[in-house]
Amino acid sequence: MNTKLLTRLSAFALVGALVTGCASQQGTNTAVGTGVGAATGAGIGAIFGGGKGAAIGAATGAAVGGITGYNWQAIRNKISGDSKGTGTQVTEQQDGSLKVNIPNSISFDTNSYSIKPSFDPVLNSVTQTLQQHPELIASVVGHTDNTGTAAYNQTLSQNRAQSVASYISTHGVPAQRLSAQGMGQNQPIADNSTEAGRAQNRRVEIYLRATAQPGQVQ
Repeated sequence: MNTKLLTRLSAFALVGALVTGCASQQGTNTAVGTGVGAATGAGIGAIFGGGKGAAIGAATGAAVGGITGYNWQAIRNKISGDSKGTGTQVTEQQDGSLKVNIPNSISFDTNSYSIKPSFDPVLNSVTQTLQQHPELIASVVGHTDNTGTAAYNQTLSQNRAQSVASYISTHGVPAQRLSAQGMGQNQPIADNSTEAGRAQNRRVEIYLRATAQPGQVQ
């Protein structure tokens, strides 16, 4: 663990509630953040570095929660239009966030966290949205089905979330506005006993939250 990372960890420790670990390189894309912080509807996360190969672990930090009453209509329409035909769902949540739910069929191959070309239109749309709206922050959450061990699925989901956050960061969005978290197989939305259900559970969710109304960020 390098000096810069240690310094950032120390700073977050002063804030508290930090759960993280050293990153270990695995595969061809980003590093694995072994520590995962709990997020409860507020997109809590810290960013360590920002670029391909950077470890982005979920903890307390940049995404500290959003405001309510934000008008998502234009952004929802843009992302929905840009991702038409991909199976991506864009929905407003009760906590005031906008959820972009991306199916695994367009995002990652089996047992891989290398972003597929079919994922690019969705990621580019989200990236453009964040560039155009500096009041927005994003939390990326990776999910798997229950095939394989829980430990393997946790690591895979973390890697996938970090790959997405790294993509957005390397395309011009400041890393401190992003967080990444892997949930493994712990939050299924469908029945894991069927292939159709497992397919729904393999997903990446990107939560957009507003920290201010448009034009209020200096």
